Amino acid sequence: MYVGTQLSGGMVEEFGDAHLRQLAQLGLYHVCIDPVGNPRDWTRDDIARHIERVDAAGLKLDMVQLPLASLIIDRDDIDKVSSPAIVLGQGDERDRQIEAICKLIENLASLGVHSAKYNFSYLGVPRTKSERGRGGALVPTFRADQITNAGDITSAGHVSADAFWERITYFLERVIPVAEANKVRLACHPNDPMTPPNYRGIEESVISHVEGLKRFVSIAESPYHGLNFCQGTIGESLENPREEIGDVIRWFGSRGKIFNVHFRNIKGKRFSFTEVFPDDGDMDMPAALKIYKEVGVDCMIMPDHVPEIDGISPFETGFAFCYGYIIGLFQANGWDPYGRP
Repeated sequence: MYVGTQLSGGMVEEFGDAHLRQLAQLGLYHVCIDPVGNPRDWTRDDIARHIERVDAAGLKLDMVQLPLASLIIDRDDIDKVSSPAIVLGQGDERDRQIEAICKLIENLASLGVHSAKYNFSYLGVPRTKSERGRGGALVPTFRADQITNAGDITSAGHVSADAFWERITYFLERVIPVAEANKVRLACHPNDPMTPPNYRGIEESVISHVEGLKRFVSIAESPYHGLNFCQGTIGESLENPREEIGDVIRWFGSRGKIFNVHFRNIKGKRFSFTEVFPDDGDMDMPAALKIYKEVGVDCMIMPDHVPEIDGISPFETGFAFCYGYIIGLFQANGWDPYGRP
């Protein structure tokens, strides 16, 4: 395992090659960075050019995001950035979108990219009003008792837990064989966060909590079916994240189901939390990293949802702090944090 990071194609377009070089200058090598443009339109040539661009910055492309994003299903441009028919279970269009994802998996494998991440989401990433954290940093927050839109049903309508599972299973039964044939690990991000029952018409956010994720990984018994293991999201679903997270890491890690780690910390618990810097939360991050190592996790360990700070270049500065924190934990244990050949 080694430090990594992720960037969307939009971020690449906004920040340019200088930001890619900055990542290498900060010590990163392994990355998940998407090509520019509509992910549903990426061709093999687009991906090949993107790999060359990433290589030129001194980085290695480990993973990309499939066109199944963590976006609210009501977003105006959802058809351009995701594959909504898959999560909505919309007949022939669902099959066409699945076929396109299978082709993308084949293209990735043919170019040496053997991991991809995705979401299966209706609600995006719901939060309530942000609060102030350390030094006045703005921290994303979710307080169930402050929700004001619970009754606002999305365009997905009322989705029962059974329907949610049926749509997940339909997708997995068609893509996992392609992933296996091409040796591409598919890493699903949990629904973030666990939401109260029937929130916005979703009876249960079925892959937002540990029992649901255990069921999810059991649907297809394959070494290419697993999780983008967001420690923050999973911590958000627990009553006592500090005491419980270690056993959760062991359960999924020992079964080879962790393909990427969002190494993120929170303060709080189920239905009431803030997202904070990794050294400032309730979970014991040095202990968690040791457990990932202990159970043989072999993937990127990356920051996610970094608080918004003041000053110049707050996005880059916040993430740079997190890269340094992760690298420092590796080196304190005598481990190589970079994973370079």
